[in-house]
Amino acid sequence: MKTSFELVAEFREDQGKGASRRLRRAGKVPAILYGGHIDPRALSLDHEKIALMLDNERFYSTILSLRLGDQTQAAVLKDVQRHPFKNAVLHVDFQRVDENEKIRISIPLHFKGAAVAPGVKTQGGIVSHMRTEVEVLCLPKDLPEYIEVDLSGLSINESVHLSQLQVPEGVQLADLLKEDAAVVAIHSPRTEEPEPAAQAAAEAAPAATATAAGDAAKKAEPAKKEEAKKEPAKKDAKK
Repeated sequence: MKTSFELVAEFREDQGKGASRRLRRAGKVPAILYGGHIDPRALSLDHEKIALMLDNERFYSTILSLRLGDQTQAAVLKDVQRHPFKNAVLHVDFQRVDENEKIRISIPLHFKGAAVAPGVKTQGGIVSHMRTEVEVLCLPKDLPEYIEVDLSGLSINESVHLSQLQVPEGVQLADLLKEDAAVVAIHSPRTEEPEPAAQAAAEAAPAATATAAGDAAKKAEPAKKEEAKKEPAKKDAKK
């Protein structure tokens, strides 16, 4: 069974929130290893090393080698919990891998050919990605690192669906069991619509101008009447 990363881990007996906090203060990350018809085991990892590996896309979609003392266990990464605002890993879940049992795991999609696609190059469309990864079901030996999606033949308003992806032999798209969803498409660029606030202000401007003009006219009306009263008196004074 081919593995891509080796990660050193240690078994731990202390569990619970208090034990996890102590581990994190010591630069460790609490983890769990489950599956494979064996009881789950609590682990601890070096934070610096696991954080570095998590920066690699392949770490999420390949079979890992967990070194536990003098033993080695093949596993896949199932879940990562991170701190909401600190650059810190809080917990990691691993699942044991048996070479004779199928695994279910998400792998990335790699897109190519967008620049030469007719929908982009000659028709002015833009690429819209609906998915960046897919979930597959296969034996560990058949697990691909990624699935390639070719856009070079797409015209505007055309898309690639799950059923159109070229997957290696022995690999099944688990997502396709639910629906044949679109993965990527080329759409016409949307014309920019005015911001709601700006549009409302523009619509309100004529009404506001009219209202202001009406108010000004009302204020000027008494002055005009007063001026009209004074006009005969001025004429009499001249006589």
